[in-house]
Amino acid sequence: MTEETIKPPLGHEVIQNYLKTIDTSPGVYRMLDAESRVLYVGKARNLRARVGSYARPTGHSPRIARMIANTASMMFLTTRTETEALLLEQNLIKQLKPKFNVLLRDDKSFPNILVTTDQDFPQIKKHRGAKKEKGAYYGPFASAGAVNRTLNQLQRVFLLRDCSDAMFDSRTRPCLQHQIKRCSAPCVGKISSEDYRQSVRDAERFLSGRTTDIQARLAGEMAQASQEMEFERAAALRDRIKALTQVQTAQGINPKGVAEADIIALHMDSGQACVQVFFIRANQNWGNRDYYPRVGADVDAAEVLEAFIGQFYDTREPPRQLILSNEIENPDLMADALSGKLGRKVELLVPRRGEKAELVDGALRNARESLARKMAETATQGKLLGGLAEAFDLPGPPQRIEVYDNSHIQGAHAVGAMIVAGPDGMMKNQYRKFNIRGDELTPGDDFGMMKEVLTRRFKRLIKEDPERKEGQWPELLLIDGGAGQVSAVASIMREYGVEDIPMVGVAKGVDRDAGKEEFHRVGKRPMALRHNDPVLYFVQRLRDEAHRFAIGTHRAKRAKAVGATPLDDVPGVGAARKRALLAHFGSAKAVGRANLSDLKAVEGVSGALAETIYAYFHDRG
Repeated sequence: MTEETIKPPLGHEVIQNYLKTIDTSPGVYRMLDAESRVLYVGKARNLRARVGSYARPTGHSPRIARMIANTASMMFLTTRTETEALLLEQNLIKQLKPKFNVLLRDDKSFPNILVTTDQDFPQIKKHRGAKKEKGAYYGPFASAGAVNRTLNQLQRVFLLRDCSDAMFDSRTRPCLQHQIKRCSAPCVGKISSEDYRQSVRDAERFLSGRTTDIQARLAGEMAQASQEMEFERAAALRDRIKALTQVQTAQGINPKGVAEADIIALHMDSGQACVQVFFIRANQNWGNRDYYPRVGADVDAAEVLEAFIGQFYDTREPPRQLILSNEIENPDLMADALSGKLGRKVELLVPRRGEKAELVDGALRNARESLARKMAETATQGKLLGGLAEAFDLPGPPQRIEVYDNSHIQGAHAVGAMIVAGPDGMMKNQYRKFNIRGDELTPGDDFGMMKEVLTRRFKRLIKEDPERKEGQWPELLLIDGGAGQVSAVASIMREYGVEDIPMVGVAKGVDRDAGKEEFHRVGKRPMALRHNDPVLYFVQRLRDEAHRFAIGTHRAKRAKAVGATPLDDVPGVGAARKRALLAHFGSAKAVGRANLSDLKAVEGVSGALAETIYAYFHDRG
C-alpha cells in the first residue's frame, strides 16, 4: 500500500468551487492566499459572472494568472447597487493594500485658504484638515507652497491681517507687515471697520473668480486719487493693481471656459505610471501635483485611472467636473458615486478638442516629464543601493533601509527617530518616532536610548510579522554612532534572534568632518569610503535625514511641554475651559490655589466641574 500525497486544488479550481455558493447580486470579492493575506479586491455587477471569469484555467494576462494561481480562498460581500460596490471596493483597497490591485500610495490632504467670519476684522490664512473653524474656505490648493504664494500676493493686494487673535489684541503699534505694505494695520485703527470689510469682500470675490470688477474699481480709485493730488495713495493703489496682475500671471493656466474642475492625466511607461492632477477653481489654476500609483506591466490605462479616481476622492470632495486624458472602465458608475458623495452632479469628460483638450494636453506633458524624471531617479537610486551592497558586503541591494537617531537636550524631551529608504527614495509614510520612556536611564544616555528604541522596534516586528513576509523588516540598519553604539544594538539583536540583519554604525572621523566618516560593523575593523564616492554621499544624506527628523520631533515635543500646564490633566477641562480659567486667574498655579466659590464664578465652569478642579488640586496629598 503506497501513501498518496493529496495536493491542494489549484487556484482556478478553488474559485470554481465558490460558484455554487454565490448568486448574481452586485458586490465585492476578495482573493486570499494560503496564509489569508488579501491578494486582490474587486467589484462586480454580477458576482457569479465576474468570479466565473477567473475559474477558467487559461486566457488570462500574466498578472491575473499569477493572482489566480496564488488564490487559496475567497470572501464575498453583497451590496444593494453596483455604485455601493465601487465605493466599498476602493475603500477596501486603501485599507488592505492588496498585492495585485492598482494602489494610490500618496494620500495627503490638501490645504485651503480660510477667510474667517467670526471677528470684527477677519483674518486670511492657510488651513489644512477638518473645516471646523467659522469662515469661508477656498481650495483645494495643490501644495502648501501654492497657498503661501497666493497668500503672499493677496496680502499685498487686499492688505488683510494674518496674525493670531492674541497678537492682534495685544498690538499697540503697527507690526512689520504694515511697514512692508502687506497689512492695513486694523489692530491700531489705521483702517476703519467698513473699509477693512470691503477689502475682505474684494479678497473673497477674487478667490471666487470675480476679478474684473476688482481691478476696474481699484483703477478708478487710483485715477481719482491722482486727480485729487493724493499721489501717495495713488501709488499704493497702483502697487495693489500690479500685485493682482502678478497673482494671475503666476497662476499660468487660467481657463475661461472651466470654472471648477480637476484635470487628471495619466502617462504609463515600462510598467510605471504617473498621474498629474491640476486643480482649477474659480477659473484659476490653484496648483498641480503628481502621483505614482503602484501598477503592473500588464495593467491598462482605463483600470489605472479608474482605481486612481476612486481612491483619490475616497476622502476628498470632488469638483463639478473631472477632465480626463483617458476613458475609464465604468464612467457612469463613477459619476454616480462621486455625485452621491458631493450631493450634486459630477461630470467625467474626455475632451477631444477645444480649451479642455488643451488643458489635458498640458497635464499629460507634465505627467510624461514627471515620470521620466522619476524613472531616472529610480535608476540612480538602484545604482546607489547596488553600491551600498558592494561596500558593506550585503547579499544584494537592500529594498528597505532603516536609519536611527536620537535627539534630546541634557536628557530632556528625549526622542528616537527612524527613517526608511528604498528603491523609490525616502519612504516618508514609514517614518516613526519613539518617545523615550525609560525612567531608569541616565540623562543623555545615548546607548540606553538607542537600546530602548531598537527593543521596541524588534518587539513590534516579531509580533506583527514573525515570518518576515510583509516587507516591513529592514534589510540594512544604519545607526548614528561608532563601536559602542554598534555593540549596544548588536546585543539587542542577539536577544531577539535577528542578528542576521546587516547593521552598520556611521561615525564621524577623528576631526568630525563630513566626508571622513568611519563605518563600524560587528566583528570587523572600522572602514571608510573614498571621499568622492557616491555611496558615501548617499549614506550622509540618509544620516542627515534621520538627524533632521529626530531634531524636528524633539522640538515639537519640547514646544508641547513648554505650553503644558497642570490643567491638562484635570478631567473635564478641555482647551476652551483651560483658556477661560487661565484668563480668569492668570496662571495654573493661581487656579490650584483658588477656592470653590471662585472657581464657580468662571464663565463656562459648572458647579460640578468646579468641584472636580478643586478636588484635583486639594486632594493630591
